[in-house]
Amino acid sequence: MATESENQAEGLADLIRSARVVLWDFDGPICRLFAGHSAESVADGLVEWLASRGLRGLVTETERDSLDPHLVLRAVDRRHPGSDLVAELEERLTKEELRAAATAMPTAYADILIQTWRARGVRMAVTTNNSPRVVRAYLDDRGLTPCFAPHIYGRTKDLHRLKPDPHCLNRALNAMGAAPAAALMIGDSPTDFEAAESAGVPFLGYARNARKAKLLTEAGASCVVGSLRPLLEILRH
Repeated sequence: MATESENQAEGLADLIRSARVVLWDFDGPICRLFAGHSAESVADGLVEWLASRGLRGLVTETERDSLDPHLVLRAVDRRHPGSDLVAELEERLTKEELRAAATAMPTAYADILIQTWRARGVRMAVTTNNSPRVVRAYLDDRGLTPCFAPHIYGRTKDLHRLKPDPHCLNRALNAMGAAPAAALMIGDSPTDFEAAESAGVPFLGYARNARKAKLLTEAGASCVVGSLRPLLEILRH
């Protein structure tokens, strides 16, 4: 009788082998975007910018305490959708993300895994809540853009369609002419899992620590890895 770990390994192998299209979240599976320029400081900066304009009340105490710049942006958009204020706040966030990209830390094994998968004929896309300008800047710097281009689907002006909405996943699938069941989403957050589930795409969770693994499993993810190395080994062997 197979052990639980053997069953998990076989489940992972099945996910990898059946994927004809891989949809990557950006911040987490591909790199740690805010490794040298913390997301918490970016969120604080957005709140301070709002406060300097007498608009601190647009975000609740809970939203401020989240230290999540995307949550701050979405909170303002819910209260003033499509406004110039939201557009300016989003541009400020994009500039901070571009600064962070210069010191982003590549996720271990991500570069070689992406290149190996692409060499096997698997098509790939980035589906992220980050700005597509930021993704392109990072991929250009790592020489990885040809593995994805033109399939980079990031934050748009329709902020209500950020993940967990499956909008960016559906854009990728439609552009690539891929069936959801033939794809695989790699993400590191519950919102990634929820978006994949809504789009009907199999999901593989990447968790760099126990806290992230717990969040993914509690959200319902059944396959979570702490390293991308097992994926590379499956592709190689």
